[in-house]
Amino acid sequence: MPEVKKRKILFVDDESKILQGLQRMLHFMRNEWEMRFVAGGAAALDLLEKEPFDVVVTDMRMAGMDGVAFLSEVKKRFARVIRIVLSGFSNNQMVLKSVPLAHQFLAKPCDPQTLVLAISRSCALYDLLGEHSLKKLVTQVSTLPSLPALYVELEEVIQSEDSSIERVAEIISQDVGMTAKVLQLANSAFFGLPRKVNSPQEAVLFIGFKALEAMILSAHIFAQFQNTSRFQTMITDLWHHSQATAGIAKALSRQEVMDANINGYASMAGLLHDCGKLVLADNFPEKYDAALSLSEESGVPLWQAEESLFGAHHGSVGAYLLGIWGLPNPLVEALAFHHQPDSFPQDSFNVLTAVHVADALEQEDRVLEDQRSKINGNYLSRLGLQNRLPEWRDWVKGFKEKGAIHG
Repeated sequence: MPEVKKRKILFVDDESKILQGLQRMLHFMRNEWEMRFVAGGAAALDLLEKEPFDVVVTDMRMAGMDGVAFLSEVKKRFARVIRIVLSGFSNNQMVLKSVPLAHQFLAKPCDPQTLVLAISRSCALYDLLGEHSLKKLVTQVSTLPSLPALYVELEEVIQSEDSSIERVAEIISQDVGMTAKVLQLANSAFFGLPRKVNSPQEAVLFIGFKALEAMILSAHIFAQFQNTSRFQTMITDLWHHSQATAGIAKALSRQEVMDANINGYASMAGLLHDCGKLVLADNFPEKYDAALSLSEESGVPLWQAEESLFGAHHGSVGAYLLGIWGLPNPLVEALAFHHQPDSFPQDSFNVLTAVHVADALEQEDRVLEDQRSKINGNYLSRLGLQNRLPEWRDWVKGFKEKGAIHG
């Protein structure tokens, strides 16, 4: 049996006692990880020049080169490396500056289980894009592009004298990119919440108006989609489709599962399931234009056209990004497999089921048959849900006629 390649993890801190403590704490992972413990950012950059690493875990408050300067260099020079902050976050300005630089944020002291899970999960996500060149690009993405109209409206509201946290939450919840970013932040150690947050409204309330205002105006956590005119039809369709898929997925989940957590994740996964399209279109406009043309001219679903031209589809791209951002597993799994659900081990209705079915039903009677997402009959049969499809289809059709489907 071939030897499994160990993941290479680099830990950076300027306190030798902290590094020694980490080394002792993680000794049990020595058979799975090749770990190096380096004092200071400058020495860590020297090592990165000589050896490739999968993940960097760094403190922020370090003498000489602080965490912000170090992560800036890592992001610029070693694009594929996943960047995790492990710090006390005592300086608010440093926190703001680190938001565009780090994929995940963990607080000291950090128990071994939390640290190992964050690193292991990030490493596992490598398999979604393999050694594909897209990995380098996606690891560089710090925010998903937003609809220009909503972006402008949010900036106006946040600076208005009569603005409110409720209005800010309402605008953010309508946008795929903004929702993904506030979920990343709310689920990080910045705010030390005791549980995972799966609603943009809840995330905004936890973050708070003042902190969010600073992040929007100073840290620029949101960004406008740059190729709006070129992809106007696609972006408009994506916005409506994502909102409707979120509403259908949430309603289906409520019908099938009495679990508020799953229902919330179904709604969010429905809203975010196509976010990988934003990454591809915003960063590769010519190539993505070609994918749209290929889908239209050849009569194949867009995700298959993407695979043909990029070697990966938007589901994998979105899942990889949100996964390394530390968003909850149910969201990541639904994004990764919503076009190929039978590739994911599952034996009952769950978030992936809700999104897979909602994505397809929303497109029925609206998108040409060859180009739309289709429900995987074998997958539903495996879950014992094939008899539920006619009822789901009738329910969605009725709500479409009433115009009552929304996220």
